[in-house]
Amino acid sequence: MEIRPIRNDDDHARALAQLENLWGAAPGSLEADQAEVLVTLIDLYEARHHVIEPPNPVEAIRFRMEQQNLTRKDLEPLLGGRGRVSEVLSGKRSLSLAMIRRLRRVLGISADVLVGREDTEAA
Repeated sequence: MEIRPIRNDDDHARALAQLENLWGAAPGSLEADQAEVLVTLIDLYEARHHVIEPPNPVEAIRFRMEQQNLTRKDLEPLLGGRGRVSEVLSGKRSLSLAMIRRLRRVLGISADVLVGREDTEAA
């Protein structure tokens, strides 16, 4: 089998098909080594071309609320009252550092996600 660089989506599909054929190869075999090289190439290509952006902070909070069956009322101790919860969930108010810390501690949402992405247009 010939292993080649992955430069485009067609190459990526070819590499995935090759990897599928090598799946389950005996450890230490030539096929297992080829599979390891393909995994490395596929990971590198996907990291460069198929970037998954983190959710915005409000999406992350809503997702965690759904996961844990939380209501807006459950967020009041974390965000500071009914009005504040409404403002945050509607996007009218940004999270404060104290809110981020409480959400991270209680709900387990990454602070990186809660801080949000840097606006590249404003930079």
